[in-house]
Amino acid sequence: MIILIDLILHKTKAYRHLLFNVINQHTANFEGSLWKSIFAFLLLDAYRSLLLKRNEGEWGSSMSFSSIVWTFQEIIVDVFVGNFVFFCIFLLSMRLMLNTSIQISRCKDILLAVLVSSYFKIFLIATMVWEFPSSVIFIIDLFVLSSNTVALKVITDSAMNRCIAACFCAQALKLLVTQGPARISLRF
Repeated sequence: MIILIDLILHKTKAYRHLLFNVINQHTANFEGSLWKSIFAFLLLDAYRSLLLKRNEGEWGSSMSFSSIVWTFQEIIVDVFVGNFVFFCIFLLSMRLMLNTSIQISRCKDILLAVLVSSYFKIFLIATMVWEFPSSVIFIIDLFVLSSNTVALKVITDSAMNRCIAACFCAQALKLLVTQGPARISLRF
């Protein structure tokens, strides 16, 4: 419980303990944990996209079956394309801004660090029970961004401002790809 509180408070020692001691490639069933984390990450991201569509008024009880299928196809495409862009830009910005070399084993560590540090997305589940404004989704996104930044700092031992820049570039381009410029301006 103390580690969870320290993770919420963004303590680098807690992230270091979690990423190097508790969860690493030498842990039993690392590959299984990685795939489960990817699935949970994508599922929560799809739910986030569904919440945004519902708040835009594109989702209602009077929708036909074909429009529901079309909406789910849009969500799936948004999630996969957005996360592909996120990880590509994330790795590219790490290479350029942090001057780190990226091997396959290092890529797995970085992927796991991003997945684990995105644990704030679990708070999206609270929107199933309580009604929240759409601004809460963006607050959760900011917490995920800051948590990813701390995890990147721990994994790479780089300066915090460079980690912020790398994470911000990746998150901004993901938002631009999934939401589009017209839909972003409508929300703010």
